[in-house]
Amino acid sequence: SRIETADNWPPYDIAKSGEDDYRITMALAGFSQDELAITQEQNMLMVSGQKAGEDNGEYLHRGIAGRAFQRRFELADHVKVVDASLVNGLLGDVPGACGPCLPDEQKGGKNECS
Repeated sequence: SRIETADNWPPYDIAKSGEDDYRITMALAGFSQDELAITQEQNMLMVSGQKAGEDNGEYLHRGIAGRAFQRRFELADHVKVVDASLVNGLLGDVPGACGPCLPDEQKGGKNECS
């Protein structure tokens, strides 16, 4: 399966929600939590997704993209990802102060969606 590298997909927003808190929200309609991976290694946040199976149904129009993707965000040295959730097709990552669901950044690790 091909990994999408276009800079405009999937669409995302970055918002400041506090003095040192930021929120990255990605529009991921059609993806389930099991089809997404969020990793943080040092100051790089990586979000990737791959559909579990091909839906080869008969469509009159297919406008909801389900292609595999990988998007990287460079974070400031003090920013850590503390939470991520998938709600109504929107994935919200909340970089901010260090929290209990942060993987060991020296080893890298997977941060499960909650």
